[in-house]
Amino acid sequence: MKISFYGAAKTVTGSNHLVEAAGKKFLVDCGMYQGKITEEYDNSDPFPYDINEIDFVLLTHAHIDHSGRIPKLYNEGYRNPIYATKATCDLCSIMLPDSGHIQETEIEWRNRKRIREGKAPLPPLYTAEEAIKCQEIFRPVDYDDIIDIDDNISVRFNDAGHMLGSAIIEIWVQEDGKTTKAVFTGDLGNNDLPLLDSPTMISNADYVVMESTYGNRLHIRNDTKAEAFLDIVSETLDKGGTVVIPSFAVRKNTRNFI
Repeated sequence: MKISFYGAAKTVTGSNHLVEAAGKKFLVDCGMYQGKITEEYDNSDPFPYDINEIDFVLLTHAHIDHSGRIPKLYNEGYRNPIYATKATCDLCSIMLPDSGHIQETEIEWRNRKRIREGKAPLPPLYTAEEAIKCQEIFRPVDYDDIIDIDDNISVRFNDAGHMLGSAIIEIWVQEDGKTTKAVFTGDLGNNDLPLLDSPTMISNADYVVMESTYGNRLHIRNDTKAEAFLDIVSETLDKGGTVVIPSFAVRKNTRNFI
C-alpha cells in the first residue's frame, strides 16, 4: 500500500489523498483549497495524478475543502464511482452547485479586472450546472456496512460526529498474502455535541491518517462554552457595546456567512 498526500498536508484545506493498493488507485477526498488567495489559485492547477487511472473515490464528508474539486474531476473525464454516505451525497447535491455558482460569480469579478488590464478572461473552475451533472457518479452507502469494492479491497464508513453524514473510513486491503488496514478519520467531531453522535471509536489499524487541525489544543466542554459565552455577552452589553456573532454556513466557505 502506498499513500500520497496532495492536499491538507502542511495546510488545512484541499484534502486529497491518493492510495495505491492491490492493483488499484483511488482517492480519499477531492477538496478545494480555501482561505489564502494564493492557495485558492492552486485549485485550477492540473491534478498531480492521471485521473484516467483512478478506479474510485471515497469521500469523508460534504464540506467543500473535502469535496469541492469533484466537479473539476468530473469535467476532466472521471466517471468511476464516488462512495459516500447518503447524507453526504444529499448535501453535495446542494453544496457543490452552490460552490459552482460562487466560482461563476467570482471569476466574473476577476475577469472584469483582467479585461481592464488587457488580459484574456478566464473560465470558472466549474459551473453550477457542471456540479449538478457530477452527481450521477455518487454512490450512497450506509454507516457500518462493509462494502466490497472488489475481491481485495473492502471499506466501511463510520460516524465521525463532525457534521451530518461525516465519516471515518476503514479500508482493508489484501495483497502479497496479507491484509492491511488503513483508517482515514476525515474531520473529527467532539463527544459532547447536542445534535450529533460522538465519533466512532476504531479499535485497531495498521495505518491511521488523522485530521489534526486542532491537534495542539484541548477543546472546551460545551457547558463551559455556554457559560463563557453568556459572560462575554453580559459584559459587553453592560459596557454599552455590540456583540457580533458570525455563523458559518454548512458550506464552510470563508467568504459566506449566514
